[in-house]
Amino acid sequence: MTQQLFSLAGKKALVTGASRGIGEVIAVAFAEAGADVALAARGAEGLAATAKRVRDAGREAVEIPADLTSQEAAAAVVAEAIGKLGQLDVVVNNAGGSNFVVPFLDMRLSGWEKLLRLNLDTTMWICQAAGAHMTSRGSGSVINVASVAGLAAAPFLAPYGAAKAAVVSLTKTLATEWGRAGVRVNALCPGWTATELNRNLWDTPDGGQATIANVPMARWARAEEMAGPAVFLASEASSYMTGQVLVIDGGQTTMA
Repeated sequence: MTQQLFSLAGKKALVTGASRGIGEVIAVAFAEAGADVALAARGAEGLAATAKRVRDAGREAVEIPADLTSQEAAAAVVAEAIGKLGQLDVVVNNAGGSNFVVPFLDMRLSGWEKLLRLNLDTTMWICQAAGAHMTSRGSGSVINVASVAGLAAAPFLAPYGAAKAAVVSLTKTLATEWGRAGVRVNALCPGWTATELNRNLWDTPDGGQATIANVPMARWARAEEMAGPAVFLASEASSYMTGQVLVIDGGQTTMA
């Protein structure tokens, strides 16, 4: 029975930012749990590699190269995923990131707008398009990938932290609005995770120890450590859980 609770057999999922890192890990974990997966990201080469891993797990993979930083593109991704898979049972909003670190007073407005569009607007647009589909069907699980940067101060990462805090708020609001329609909405909040996007922080002579100095487990997370929590949120194992923030941070936020 326990194994069945975590099964995604017969489920159809969409994962954004699926070409590498946490998105790739989640997409492959879903396939291994039995789901067919639509994969969206800007990098076609990375998408192809993720799709191969999904197919190697015996599941269908739909590759959708797309830049989600426009409402039209986000809506088109959802429409294509539904068209190719027939329906969507699970949506993971993982697209996002930050490519600069800067003191708030030195930050350019263009940088603020870029990171809010990438980390907040893309999630909102996917939620609008997929939410209409899921609420009309009366079921579904939405997983918004936020960050511990959205739960506490994020020095030199102000736009990223603000965007992720807004994702947490949006998650709680949509959970409240869509609960009676049978759609669950939760947030997954990773702590410092060693991915290619932040290699400059962890691939250092000291292994990035300065960055994780306030992490009780005293190490960086591996992207693979987000697989289990994501499958949990997507599956019946979390069937009475909505509007929640699942934090995977090695204890970092206990020190705030």
